Amino acid sequence: MEIFLRYKTLIFRILGSFLLLFSLLIQFWDNTKELSENEKATIRVARMEASVKGSNNQSQASKPDTSKFVNNIKNSKEEQSKYITIFSFIFGIGFLGYSFLKKDEEL
Repeated sequence: MEIFLRYKTLIFRILGSFLLLFSLLIQFWDNTKELSENEKATIRVARMEASVKGSNNQSQASKPDTSKFVNNIKNSKEEQSKYITIFSFIFGIGFLGYSFLKKDEEL
């Protein structure tokens, strides 16, 4: 406990800087929306299936539609990433701001 009290401002500055850096890295890393090879292959397969269904008028046993589940998973991942970025940014600013406040020390 004594170590924390002695190095309190240093700990808060390091923690605040780390959280701000973490939030900026998540923000810029998550905003790059390049498609992976798996996503590109999935899109190609979906196009092929759509073209086969469009040209073939016979009734076929259809697969269950999983696109809603995939979209829900992607949307929940994006929301979680957004909330993690916001909270880490707020806490980083809070820790840094608190570390720079002057406190009246009683002796």
